[in-house]
Amino acid sequence: MAKYILAHDVGTSNNKAVLVDIEGGVHGKSISGYDIKYPNPGWAEQDPDDWWRAITTSTKQLLAQTGVSPSDILCVAYSTQMIGIVPMDDSGNHLRPGIIWLDSRAPDEAAWVMNKFLGPSVFAAIAGTSISGKDGIPKLIWLKRHEPEIYTKMKSFLDVNGYLTYRSTGVMSMAWSNASAFGLDLKNKTWMEAIFKYVGFDTNKLAPLVRSTDKVGGLTKQAAEQLGLLEGTPVMGGAGDVASAAVGSGAVGEGEGHISMGTSAWVGVVTKKTPTGKDGVVSTQSADPEKALLLGQMELAGGCLRWLGDETCRLEKADASITNIFGFMDGKVEKMPAGSDYLIFMPWMYGERAPIADPYIRGGFLNLTPEHTREHLLRAVYEGVAYNIRWIIEIIEKQFKFPLPEIRVIGGGGLGHPWMQIIADVTGKRIAPVRNPQEAGAVGVAMTAAIGLGIYKDFNSLKKVVAVDRVFIPQDQNREVYDLLYYSYKELYKNLKGFYRRLNKQRCDQA
Repeated sequence: MAKYILAHDVGTSNNKAVLVDIEGGVHGKSISGYDIKYPNPGWAEQDPDDWWRAITTSTKQLLAQTGVSPSDILCVAYSTQMIGIVPMDDSGNHLRPGIIWLDSRAPDEAAWVMNKFLGPSVFAAIAGTSISGKDGIPKLIWLKRHEPEIYTKMKSFLDVNGYLTYRSTGVMSMAWSNASAFGLDLKNKTWMEAIFKYVGFDTNKLAPLVRSTDKVGGLTKQAAEQLGLLEGTPVMGGAGDVASAAVGSGAVGEGEGHISMGTSAWVGVVTKKTPTGKDGVVSTQSADPEKALLLGQMELAGGCLRWLGDETCRLEKADASITNIFGFMDGKVEKMPAGSDYLIFMPWMYGERAPIADPYIRGGFLNLTPEHTREHLLRAVYEGVAYNIRWIIEIIEKQFKFPLPEIRVIGGGGLGHPWMQIIADVTGKRIAPVRNPQEAGAVGVAMTAAIGLGIYKDFNSLKKVVAVDRVFIPQDQNREVYDLLYYSYKELYKNLKGFYRRLNKQRCDQA
């Protein structure tokens, strides 16, 4: 009997092929990268053929490394970056490079769409947040306006997941979770055709929808040969990276929450309800066909720490005896006082999505004195990210009525135990990082596929599959200082948002 699910975690810079057993165990991984092209300011594109080459290369490498036979592969499933746009013609060829999520070419179209709904404030009241030139519908309108020949020839647009599934099976489709980044009716599980028609997009160009648990098709002969797998091996619907990682957190029950700690961060809650977004928190489709995923995403988390490490730990990074710079920083941070002697870091270095949707705000240190050291700066970054996470949790609890006494953690940040303790202390929540937190996306999409194959009855069955590394309990002695600094942190935004808008509006609007 076949033993493994081949999961592909398709990110912005590389694909990670991961061999996952039916109990969620990781048995090997292989990484193959690709480039991003920036042909114009604000543009970000990738060649879809490069994604497929990374898939085939990493698959063959993984099978060679592990010695696993193709006959032992139960199915293939993709967890991918979202909001990608790949225009496809009638013959199944892509018409141009893929426009990826990082691309922000359509600010004028975003403003036009929101004005169609009587302005940004009315649009935000409906959708839960304003949209920007990075979002899906504005980019589709951009394509129609600026590349009409491609728009006319386009039979359908696919995202990254849909494109790779098509290359595998010859079937064009889009998974529900991925479609929700463009416009999915969360109650009826159909495209929001009225919205697309209202903004002038041809609804005949929308791909057929599939569930993450569906079998879309089997590997074609050509795809199987390129991958080194058996023809007919099932290919499942897959999911967006956020939805996959949410399943990989094990927080899959009604109202259960998780935090993802990577370069960026988010707080997510799964629910059978379909709440309208608010305060920068949006409602999308979960990998679970029966649930939505309430999501508050901050633009930069671990990326702030990486930036500060690059700038202040250059000697240590060059020291061959220090093999893990993040571990080095953890050791320094543990020795510093809670609150960093009243130094506050604002992690809004790329602007922000949640808890406040504002492209003009920026990061910084406040209340800096000559007594503060590099180590204070390091701890302040850990804490500033934690303040932002607490703010998102507060919105989810108060505005959406989901209490979160214990929160799972996934992503590379879950390996940093000092950071986990700081988040527990700042939020007052029990914080529970899972085992193998960096593989949550691959494990999540693999377990979603396992449900589709009938190995597990439902998503609640996965709660016993995803193991927790340890649980961090809030320390009462740090509550007073963190409460003071947290409320000061929130006040900073209120007092500085006008300053940031005056300073950065022209530069941001020109990007």
